[in-house]
Amino acid sequence: MTRDEFLHRFQLNPAPQLKRPLLKRLRPAAVLVVLLEQHGELHVVLTQRSAQLRHHAGQISFPGGRQEPQDKDLYTTALREAHEEIGLDPSAVTLLGQLQDYPVISNFLIRPFVVFAEPSQPFVREAREVAEIFTVPLREVLHQHQHYVYRLRRFIYDQVYFIPYQQRNIWGATAGILRELADHVYPERQFMYRPLND
Repeated sequence: MTRDEFLHRFQLNPAPQLKRPLLKRLRPAAVLVVLLEQHGELHVVLTQRSAQLRHHAGQISFPGGRQEPQDKDLYTTALREAHEEIGLDPSAVTLLGQLQDYPVISNFLIRPFVVFAEPSQPFVREAREVAEIFTVPLREVLHQHQHYVYRLRRFIYDQVYFIPYQQRNIWGATAGILRELADHVYPERQFMYRPLND
C-alpha cells in the first residue's frame, strides 16, 4: 500500500467518536502508529518491549506510554514517548488522525495517533524499555482475513486479536489497534477474521 492509497482510504471514513473511560481507575496513555514509506510501500514501526518492564514485558507494541503531568495533551505524550523510546524526532512527524481509545488490563486507556514519519536518521532504541525496533509492511497487518480472534467473557473487552507475521505474534492492544485501523481503512471487510474458539 502506497502513501497516497492509504491517505485516500483513511480519509474516506469519519474520525471515530472518542468514548470516555468506562472505569475511572483507567489512566491515560498514548501511542504513535508510525507509518514510514520504504521503496514505495508503507511500513508500520513496532517495538518489542524489554523483558524487564513491569507492564506488558516482552510484548510487541507501538512506541508510547502513560501521560505525565507536564504533557499538555495526549498527542504530546505520544510524541515524547516515541522520542524517548526510539529516538523519533517530533519534527519529522505528520499527524493524520487518531483511533478509538483502547483499554488494557494494566489499567491504562490508550489513545492511538496515526502519523507519517520521515526521520532524517535511524531509530535508536532506549535499551531499558525497548529490546528491538522493527517494521512490518502495512499491507501485511491490514488484511482482516489474516487476523485471529479469541473471544472472552467478563473482561474489559470481549475479544483479543492475534496477527501472525513471520516468526512474530502481534497480539493484545497492539493487534487490537491494528485491527481498528484495518476496519477504518477497509470497512467492507470488518466482519472477516479467523476464530480461535467457537
